[in-house]
Formats: sequence, structure tokens, C-alpha cells
Amino acid sequence: MNIAVVGSGYVGLVTGVCLAHIGHDVICVDIDEAKIKTLKQAKVPIYEPGLEDLLKKYLKNKRLRFTTSIKEATKESTAIFIAVGTPSKKNGEADLTYVENVAREIAVTMDSYKLIIEKSTVPADTGRRIERTIRLNLKNKIKQEKKGDREFDVASNPEFLREGSAVHDFMNPDRVVIGVESKKAEKILREIYKPLKPKMVVTNIKSAELIKHASNSFLATKISFINAIAQICDHIGGDVLKVAEGMGYDKRIGRAFLNAGVGYGGSCFPKDVDAFIRLSEKSGYNFRLLKEVRNVNEEQKSSFIRLIEDKLWIVKNKVIGVLGLAFKADTDDMRNAPSIDIIQALQAEGAKIRAYDPQAVNNAKKVLEDIIYCKDPYELAKDCDCLLILTEWDEFKDIDFTKIKKSMKQDIIFDGRNLYSDNRLGDIGFEYHGIGRGQV
Repeated sequence: MNIAVVGSGYVGLVTGVCLAHIGHDVICVDIDEAKIKTLKQAKVPIYEPGLEDLLKKYLKNKRLRFTTSIKEATKESTAIFIAVGTPSKKNGEADLTYVENVAREIAVTMDSYKLIIEKSTVPADTGRRIERTIRLNLKNKIKQEKKGDREFDVASNPEFLREGSAVHDFMNPDRVVIGVESKKAEKILREIYKPLKPKMVVTNIKSAELIKHASNSFLATKISFINAIAQICDHIGGDVLKVAEGMGYDKRIGRAFLNAGVGYGGSCFPKDVDAFIRLSEKSGYNFRLLKEVRNVNEEQKSSFIRLIEDKLWIVKNKVIGVLGLAFKADTDDMRNAPSIDIIQALQAEGAKIRAYDPQAVNNAKKVLEDIIYCKDPYELAKDCDCLLILTEWDEFKDIDFTKIKKSMKQDIIFDGRNLYSDNRLGDIGFEYHGIGRGQV
């Protein structure tokens, strides 16, 4: 099938490349000319394991193309995915300006049946608004051309991709959710995903839109819940790892997303939680539970900072080494990364920061100042008063901490991801502080 994907960020690029991988002819669109130029050269502007190899393969066999022209993409495609950004406004509501602009451009270009599919995370009722925008602009176009009406459908197909494993998630979906209002739209979407043989959830557009917000908000709730439990563990002497293990064996609960740490970040959870709270308020419901989920997440960073202050005593002029900057492993994404707030808070108290991350340094430089970036953990540790673990990169598990210890001023490690939960650092002689390990 001929498919267009408008927006070549994380979601749009992964979607476009993977759709080509399962047999479709795909044209990806973005208004950023520099980005499109980079992609045409088979270079991926983001770090996502496995993505660049697939992009090179399907560019070469011409199943995948890139353009800055929505007009070109619309004319050549039957299905058009909208995967543009939906940034948060100051009040937490999603800014749908880019979605509206794309819908308008599609309308003034389409000359035959098109299925327009929401892929961006959008609040419920966006599908209706897209349809209204297209119908209004299409009506004006038809009047000018004096031609007959043109048929189209709008559908919702939310994404559930995790940064760092997005290609795997696309190719092995837990489920594919489609929100449709016609049998024709359902048939096309089923055909698109047929090679994956997925479990399909078919519903109306508003329900599909809600499924994405509800899913991310529930996962954020699990994270904040276990972080609240970690706070209790620290005060009464419990071990959150054992608590999470005991909870996780219950099939009704499950172990996933019960990892205590310095809080969730990234482009999805913070934005989606804020947007869902705002959507609920507009509908007349005060989502107090979700507001507290957000509060607990912010408190987790503050609690970690207080722990550092307590153990270091004086933060001013201390040299603090930070292992990991990205909001999670296997990505270079710094959006809403907990490391930002933690580092800036310590800098405000006069700390000197050294940092290392396998992939996120270039993006970190855009949001963090006055940091010495190091080439590896061993250079980082030299003369440090303590180390902070803020991202759970696998390569950190293989660090030679005996070597690290010899170059540090003080042997203190604050593990914000409980990466070293087996007490090996304590055995080496480090003063080790994890999250919820009963050490307060």
C-alpha cells in the first residue's frame, strides 16, 4: 500500500521505516529541510537501536522516501499518518497547531479518497476536529474547482513505542488499537498491519484516543506508586526491591514499571499525564489521583537531592560525577530527563558537575551549562566527591569500580536507578545509597 507519514520525529520516523519493512511503499514528510537532507543521506538524527540499518536498506530499494512536501505525499498515498509534535501548553493542554496545519494541507491537496490517521498522542475529540478542518477546507477547494465531493475518513491509531526499543515494539506489538467510523477505514488499517498478525482492538475514535492517554497515565501511576513505597522503605528499613518482587508475582499487578528510582521523564509520560489531567478538567472531572502521581514524581527528584545534601554535608565546591544523562537507557533523549533538575539543583548550591553518557551528551549540551563532559566513567570519576547514577545503561554494569575507587576523593555512590542492588559496591568499600533500600 502507498502510505505517507507526516512528521519524522521519534514516532513518525520509526513508523515510516517499520511500515516499509513490512512491505509498504512509504513516503515520510517533515518541514525541517535539514532533517530531511540528513535522512536522505541514510543518517538517523536520533539514537534508536536498529533504526539506521533498516532506513539504509529501504532507502536503497526505494520502498522508503523522504520529502518536505505534504502535497507530494498526499497525492501519492491512500493512507496518511499524522505523527507531528503535540507539545504541552503552559496549562498542560496539548498544542494541536501542527495537527491542524497538516489536516488543512491534506484537504487542499487531496484529489481522491484518503484515510487520515492520527498517530500523534492527542486528546479525545481531536479526530472530530481533524474531520471538521478537512471538510471545511475541502468544501472551499471544491467550490473553487467546481468539481464533485471527495470521500475521506479519519481514524485513530495510537502508538505504544518505547524509546530504546521502538523498532522491536513496532514489529512485536502487544496490540494494535484502531479507532474508526467506517468499515472502509477499518479494512485499510487491518490491511496495513496484516503482516504483523497483531491482536487488534477496534473501537470508535474517541475511545482509541483515550486508550493511549489512559495507558501511559496508568504506567506513570505504577512508577509513582513504587516510588512512594520506596520513601516508606527508607524510613522504616524496608527494601523496595523485595517489595516490588513480592508484588510483581501477583498476576493482577505484574512486575513491569515497579522499578523505584528518581522518577519518570521523557517526551511521553510527563506530557501525557498533564494533557490527561487537563482533558479531565475540561470534561468536568477532577482527576485528583493523576495529579498526585505527578506530585510524587516531582518529589522523588527532590528527595534524591536531599539525600545527597545529607550525606555530603556541604555541597558547595564539591565535585559530583554523573553517570547517565538521558531520561532512560538506549536513547539520546533529554526531554524531561530527571538529570536536568537534579544537576541544576546541585549547581545552584555551588557543586561542580562532571558527566558521562554513552549517547546523550550532544543533546545534554543544549539544556545544561557549566558541565565537564568526560569520555568514559574512569575519566569522570577522577577527584570526585561522589558519583550519581541517573540512567540505567547496561555498560555501567561492567564498570571496574575498584579502579574507580582509587581515583575518587570520597567513596560515595548515589544510585538513582538501583542498578547496583547486589551490594557489590558495599563489598568494595563504597558508601552506597540506593532508592528505597532502607538506609535513611
